[in-house]
Amino acid sequence: MRYINNRAHFTIAEIQREFKISRATAIRDIDEIQALGFPLTTALGRGGGYNVLQNQYLPSVRFTPDELKAIFISFIASKNSQLPYLHNRRSITEKLIGIASQTQQDELIELNSILLFENTNPANPNLLELDDAAPAELNQLISHAVRDKHLRLTYEMGPGWTQLMDVYLLHIFNSNAQWLAEVYDFGTDEFRYLPVDMLRDSAISKEELKWSEEEILNKKRLGARAANLVVRLDKIGIQRFKRMHPPGILLSFTGMFQSSGTFSVQLDVTDVETLAYYVDWLLFLGKGVEFERIPNELRVIWEERLGRPPTYTG
Repeated sequence: MRYINNRAHFTIAEIQREFKISRATAIRDIDEIQALGFPLTTALGRGGGYNVLQNQYLPSVRFTPDELKAIFISFIASKNSQLPYLHNRRSITEKLIGIASQTQQDELIELNSILLFENTNPANPNLLELDDAAPAELNQLISHAVRDKHLRLTYEMGPGWTQLMDVYLLHIFNSNAQWLAEVYDFGTDEFRYLPVDMLRDSAISKEELKWSEEEILNKKRLGARAANLVVRLDKIGIQRFKRMHPPGILLSFTGMFQSSGTFSVQLDVTDVETLAYYVDWLLFLGKGVEFERIPNELRVIWEERLGRPPTYTG
């Protein structure tokens, strides 16, 4: 009923796929839902199905005490994580407290005082305060991207120094407490990671799309295969990778129970500062780091730093 309630129109085939049931079961269930008084009308013919009458909705949701705690704990964990729509989170938290009984409210307040998550502030006594706001452009970027991923971005590289970019947005993600947009830049024919707090006035592009999404993803796959740094990690390395890693690097698990994994990246071997950073980071990942592929420039810095060659996968 909630699935149907969230849609203006649906078909029997969609119900079958969503709930993995037979056509006969889907029809029987829908008939029972209609018999309960749910406002559905039937649309016949090709492309037909069921329509949900407008201005009709299910009764208000009721949470069990444990469900309410689970939702509230997720909001505690989100403090200082720079999530978008900060104002909405604040109002939702207030509503959660408002629907709770006095006993539940007391339990939620106690939960807030005894549970600590990484990067939260235990000195803050304000139950409703959600501290670290996301970049101002993040909400607008998300709003455009869910409608069309072909965007026009204004990238402020420095005060008063902006660049207008025609891009295809692949992902928006948070890495090391910073929001980044992974884009394919049509102007430079390369994939880039742009700090969202340096973007201004994002909008849906009016330019003709030069490449389809599949063609753009194929470009990315080809680039990954050509990576000059391929690293294998043990269990400790995986744990440290999750704590900190450069933006855009994806870890693929290769062992049972996430006991080992690999990642690959294409490094600019002319950028000495980046190479030095990667050596520092790879050392942070621990002694279990093994190399399947490593650029000679990075290997030289590694050997200078450790006095021994890198360990290669056998």
